[in-house]
Amino acid sequence: MVAVGSPAAGAISVRHSLWAYAQSPDPNPKQNPAQNQDEVVRLRSRLVLVPVSVSDASGKPVRDLTASDFVIEEDGRSQEIAQFGKPGEAPLDIALLFDVSGSIHAQFVFEQQAATRFITEVLKPGDGVAVFSIGAIPKLVEPRTANRDKAIAGLTAIQPSNEPTAFFDSIVDAAKYLAKNAEPGSRRVVLVVSDGEENFSVRSGLADALKQLQETDCLFYSINPSGASIKLNRISVKGQSNMEAMSTQTGGKAFLPEKTDELPGVFTQIADELKAQYMFGYYATDERADSGFKRITVHVANRADLRVRARQGYYPPKP
Repeated sequence: MVAVGSPAAGAISVRHSLWAYAQSPDPNPKQNPAQNQDEVVRLRSRLVLVPVSVSDASGKPVRDLTASDFVIEEDGRSQEIAQFGKPGEAPLDIALLFDVSGSIHAQFVFEQQAATRFITEVLKPGDGVAVFSIGAIPKLVEPRTANRDKAIAGLTAIQPSNEPTAFFDSIVDAAKYLAKNAEPGSRRVVLVVSDGEENFSVRSGLADALKQLQETDCLFYSINPSGASIKLNRISVKGQSNMEAMSTQTGGKAFLPEKTDELPGVFTQIADELKAQYMFGYYATDERADSGFKRITVHVANRADLRVRARQGYYPPKP
């Protein structure tokens, strides 16, 4: 992550908190008053981080865009991009959630194998992954680790059961866990392998899960291994619809492969997207202290052929 127009900023590690970077002391005491005033304005502003995925008409990630190609607005007000990183440069922190309920038993082992390949493919130095199971209660199977072998061991240790599904409680707990344990400035990703069917959450519903994802700046991805059979069950249709809503609002994506053998390809598609994802930041020009939802829109100027996905808004931190 680098500051746009600042050659020296390239030496700053992307793992360093962008917020901390914005608040760091000025290393040049000879700045003129205008520069100092600009620094004061930035210190009082919110630095908003936005992961952005861009694909062409065929669905392939687009990696050659620059900061000047993007147009971003918050609540209809144009924003100036202040931080911009190369595709896939910002570190990843992933919460991988596996549904262990009876509705997904048939393809469980194959799902684990596909997820194992995903971890091997996507995890790079500086990244982290935590593994959860979704059952009657959310369970942290493997705490955040940068070690691929530990993550895979935790994943393969999960066994299917006939438990009910506390789906929304699991989403909320995973998002909170990332907010507390992820590296500063990283892209936070909640990746769920589930049919989305909910029948046991005691603390949360769809609105709670979505708000928690937005408050903790998490992207939501889901892979539903049920295939076309969901059309035969209203609960299954609703589960998929809920996952699509969360992915759309946060800038992720909900996948519904028709056949089990398509799962590896879906995991690869997510991995490719994350490796090509842009990460930029802007200082919000609206400095009101209210904590209401701020709506974000992002598009690529003069490129109507490109598809852009980014979170649709955020909740400012409370003062």
